[in-house]
Formats: sequence, structure tokens, C-alpha cells
Amino acid sequence: MATYLDRILLDHRARAAEDRRSIEALRDEAQAEPPARGFAAALAGADGLAVIAEVKRASPSKGDLNVGLDPSAVAKGYESGGATCLSVLTDEAWFRGSADDLRAARGTVSVPVLRKDFTVAAADVCDARIMGADAVLLIVAALDDAELADFHALAVEVGLDVLVEVHDEPELERALTVGASLVGVNQRDLVTFEVDTDRAVRMAPQMPDGVVRVAESGVRGVPDATHLAEAGYHAVLVGESLVTAGDHGAAVSALRAIPRV
Repeated sequence: MATYLDRILLDHRARAAEDRRSIEALRDEAQAEPPARGFAAALAGADGLAVIAEVKRASPSKGDLNVGLDPSAVAKGYESGGATCLSVLTDEAWFRGSADDLRAARGTVSVPVLRKDFTVAAADVCDARIMGADAVLLIVAALDDAELADFHALAVEVGLDVLVEVHDEPELERALTVGASLVGVNQRDLVTFEVDTDRAVRMAPQMPDGVVRVAESGVRGVPDATHLAEAGYHAVLVGESLVTAGDHGAAVSALRAIPRV
């Protein structure tokens, strides 16, 4: 039986196979964009626990979260609460996001923005920079070794920071092999979509010095985020609990008040 990840990747790879655009032209267009805002540097330099606040309308596991949100208004709220960076879902079929959501959010704030999507082709990397993103997500579980290395190198070439997402020790080793210096540990299993709250704590001490560590998914509030900060994470990426909060700024501010160990 196909998993969520299988179905999502099948959809993205099918669309990528139909894309006839020139990678060389896309690379040139991406490189011509104004300099990106430093995503990794913002996380590393934050006072206290950094927060990547996510603009997210829906998810396969939770369904609709805030489908009618105004990405500009949500982004403003996050920034007012002290969000270090933003993450914006651009997947349309599964998360109801779009490139327009990213453009609207980034155009409203001054903080760096991650394009959150399933990157399966070189064009996806270039598109991230062209639509205005400052960082791109590479999910180790979704890529083979050659793709991971090639897309990481291309992202750096066009001026993007790269958040490399892992779920376990073998994936962390693959991430470090390609030179990843910004690593996210997703506590949600992309096969079952269940959250393992111990996963990130187990993985943190296995990351070498110099790697900016991000804990993703399953951060429901201050207690969860505090536990992750104490485990050694520089940042948390938080979507559902922030995007559904009545006061986006206050919800972010509560997380930003957590000291970093």
C-alpha cells in the first residue's frame, strides 16, 4: 500500500518529468535575483531559541488548518512576535499552498523565508530562488545520493541556504556527506505521518559542532520547545500550533522567550 510520502513524491516527480524548461536558463534567472536574506545565519545568531514560523493552510495528516488565511497578515503577526524566519508551504495538491503564498508572505516581512516543498528536480531548486525564497528544503528520504548532492550544490550556487531534513542516523550521515551545515530533524515519520517526540532528542547529540540544528514537527507549545532547546537545538520549526493560534504574534513570542542551552 502506498504511503503519504510515496503518493506525494509520485505526484511531484510526474510533474517534474513534464517540465521542459532549460535548467541553464533557470539557473541564470535564479542567480540574477537580488541577494537572499541569510536564513542559517539568522538561526545561528538568534538570542534564545530561534523560531521558524510556518504559513500552512492544510496537511495530509491533519486536513484543513487555516485554509482561508491571508499569508501577508499571518507573516506580519509572526514577525511582530519575534519570529526568526518563516517557512511557507508551496505544495498545492497536498498542502493547499502556492508560490503566491510565499511571495505575499516574504514581501511583507524582513526575515528570511524557507520554501517548504518536496524538492525532486533541479528546476525546483531554481524556482525556489526565483519565487523569492531564501532557503530550500531537501528531504533526504525523498532523494537518492546523487540528487541530494546535486541539488545541495545547485542551491548553494544560486545563493540559497539549504535545510536538509533527516529522520534517523543513516539519513544524518547522508546529509553530512554532502556538506549540510543546516540540518532539520523531522519528528514526523513521512511514511506513517505519526510523530515520535523522542526522535529529535535522540538525534541532537549526533550532530557535529558547526551544524545549525532544527527540530521540526510535533512542537505543540512551550513545553515541547523547551525540551528541544535543552536537547541542544538552535531552532524549532512550528506550523500547526502557530497557524491555528488566535494571536499569532503572542504564540511566537512565547516560544522566542525560551533560552537556548
